[in-house]
Amino acid sequence: MTTIDIAGVRSIPAPSTRLRLTTRGRRVLATLASVPAVVAISIAIVSGGGALASGEQSAPGGTFQTVTVMPGDTLWSVAERVAPSADPRDVVDAIMRLNALSSARLDAGQQVAIPLEYATGD
Repeated sequence: MTTIDIAGVRSIPAPSTRLRLTTRGRRVLATLASVPAVVAISIAIVSGGGALASGEQSAPGGTFQTVTVMPGDTLWSVAERVAPSADPRDVVDAIMRLNALSSARLDAGQQVAIPLEYATGD
């Protein structure tokens, strides 16, 4: 029997080469990288499309009437004028929600939508 001496063998490190992608590999990598973005955009379009505001369908017809604010009018006085039998706090809250008002400040000549449940034909 013979024994082999491994101690005398030197290992030569493999030369390091730069990773090279072919044109097809670049296309595959770009496609895989863009898939999450395409999926996210598709989901946003499908789920958020109904939430977009448009001037044509801002509110269903017949759900409110408008009142023009006179000089010196406040939201409270408008609420008392359009719904004298209702609690003014509820009317003010409903008017603010319908008109997307962040404060109770009104300007003379401003058109304010009044919910139909409080409209009295004023």
